[in-house]
Amino acid sequence: MRRVIGFPCLAAVALALAGCGVQLQDETPGKFPVNPEIGMYPITVKVTSGAMVSQPVYLWLLSGGQKVPLTAGTDGTYQTMFPVKCQSSFPVQYLAVWRLQGVTSSQEVYPAQPRQIALTPPPLGPAQAPPIDTSGKPDKKTRSWQGSVQYDIVTDANAHITGAHLEPVSQDKADVAAAKAISIVSGFPLDASCGIPTAVQLASRERRAQANLVIDTDVPGMPEWTTKVVFAPQQQ
Repeated sequence: MRRVIGFPCLAAVALALAGCGVQLQDETPGKFPVNPEIGMYPITVKVTSGAMVSQPVYLWLLSGGQKVPLTAGTDGTYQTMFPVKCQSSFPVQYLAVWRLQGVTSSQEVYPAQPRQIALTPPPLGPAQAPPIDTSGKPDKKTRSWQGSVQYDIVTDANAHITGAHLEPVSQDKADVAAAKAISIVSGFPLDASCGIPTAVQLASRERRAQANLVIDTDVPGMPEWTTKVVFAPQQQ
């Protein structure tokens, strides 16, 4: 996404008005897919300046109290990799500093209000969880086989799984009966620490059972997520 700002001349010299400005073309996209492993996102700005502007022009990224220098390339493009983790977005502003004819120092911040860069989250979990093995004997106390489904929230530092329920995978009588054999063991809400898988514990009274596990979350833009769960003996 390109956004252009022209910084006006500060020197009151009529003949120099066309040559003492600095202009930015913000080429940083408005959103990125979340990269939970690296957590680094490219910031790119194109800088052009008039003939009265002494080189180099200095440029910093301002974001969340951080001030990060951008490195100038030979084509006038400034770049940096900015670290962001456990957030669904981050603000960007730019501080440009330059000198006119090596004498007068000027600086400006653009834009006046920070622009928010969105980070689009990956799925909270798989569409179908790995099968829960019922080859062995059920738990003596509960008389059930137990297992869990893992969820990974990476765009919120203080997220929660606020609730969950089970639904049959279809309205077929066998699927309805299979879903009734499964129960949710976990209590809610569950703290979902950023980047650390959070498990929802399940139990089945039958050796073979399946259902859709639907979790509710307070993650912005991701109020619920559905995962198919299967209890079955696994081949040895």
